[in-house]
Amino acid sequence: MLKSLRYDRHVIGFHGCDRSVGERALLHGDALRPSDNPYDWLGRGIYFWEHGPTRALQWAQDAQRRGRIAEPFVLGAFIQLGRCLDLADAAASRLVAGWHQALKSTNVAAGHPMPVNRPLHLRDDDRILRDLDCAVLNMGLSRMERLEPAQAFQTVRGIFTEGGPAFEGSGIQMHSHVQIAVRDPDCIVGYFRLPQ
Repeated sequence: MLKSLRYDRHVIGFHGCDRSVGERALLHGDALRPSDNPYDWLGRGIYFWEHGPTRALQWAQDAQRRGRIAEPFVLGAFIQLGRCLDLADAAASRLVAGWHQALKSTNVAAGHPMPVNRPLHLRDDDRILRDLDCAVLNMGLSRMERLEPAQAFQTVRGIFTEGGPAFEGSGIQMHSHVQIAVRDPDCIVGYFRLPQ
């Protein structure tokens, strides 16, 4: 099993939310709620775009269009990655592949179908509803928290390409980003307001 490494570094993350949520965090120290949707890319956690305020704002604006928030807001945060499952590391990818096999075996034995990553809409070639990825990560991370609490991952970091090519023939995608799911809120050192 991959030993969780402590990433003794800070990153700046940006969280898209409703203005009321961001203001309560800034002014009163209210904690952000972890996302626990079955399609969350990195499993359960508080989601931030690493060095991506524009992408966080786009997300908040999309959430407003869907009626999920009233006023788009971007909250900045200083995050200490701590024990980080960094999916840009090949060792982490191998670990997650093993978790997939364990989930598959469990589901087959129980007669349950495996979750699948699904498109949000007809033109969604990226399959951004990541039910399979979420189930694998939640199962593996929860198992580690139970069996090896001192080695449990505090954050999960992943690189995602999405949104279609930036221009014809390009491998650069319009909405590519690095995302962090903070599982341990103590890794959030503090919040800040973006300059207007």
